[in-house]
Amino acid sequence: MNFDFQSLLAGASVWAIPILLAITLHEAAHGWVASKLGDPTAKNLGRVTFNPFKHIDLFGTILLPSILLLVSGGQYMFGFAKPVPVVFQNLKRPRRDMILVAAAGPVTNFLLAILAGLLLHAAPHVPDAFVPLAAANLRNLLFANVIFGVFNLIPLPPLDGGRIAVGILPRPFSVWLAKLEHFGFMIIIFFFFALPWILKKLDIDFNIFWWLIWAPAMFVIDLIATITGLK
Repeated sequence: MNFDFQSLLAGASVWAIPILLAITLHEAAHGWVASKLGDPTAKNLGRVTFNPFKHIDLFGTILLPSILLLVSGGQYMFGFAKPVPVVFQNLKRPRRDMILVAAAGPVTNFLLAILAGLLLHAAPHVPDAFVPLAAANLRNLLFANVIFGVFNLIPLPPLDGGRIAVGILPRPFSVWLAKLEHFGFMIIIFFFFALPWILKKLDIDFNIFWWLIWAPAMFVIDLIATITGLK
């Protein structure tokens, strides 16, 4: 059997590079905006960087997705990067600036998706040998960033959408929502993966992923395709 190491690397890069870019720039954006608004915590810890290893969480980025893929037979995957530390009390206007810091991540993902759409126009002008690889990376960069951006806008802390909601909602509601932060990922894993899997065994369709992420993401991808001239 011939082992084509170059083909193996090329195949891995088709998803590895887009996902690493989506995660890295998302987290770096949080830290960069926080530093501009008065909190240098992430910057001082070296988290405002394009180095993906600074943002990868051993459990959330590697072990958890792998375990879910194995347990679900390749049907479900969920993971997260190492959160960028932000001391909201250091921000100039904590309530407003918390919204801006949280929004920076998804906004960066959507901007990357638009950039990927624009660059797809240049793919036909790349040397023929690189066209399939370049196009595949750009398509996956667009897709991964939209999915990541939409997912993070779910209004449940510690996701960015939850932080935005905490900053927008009237104080009694925002305090209640903020208290869910410690249980946020457990709630997500239960409703997005465990409960649908259990109900599927009972022949009940409960695809909350489709309702909250896939359908909105497809709408955004269609919109980006229109804006960038891909349609």
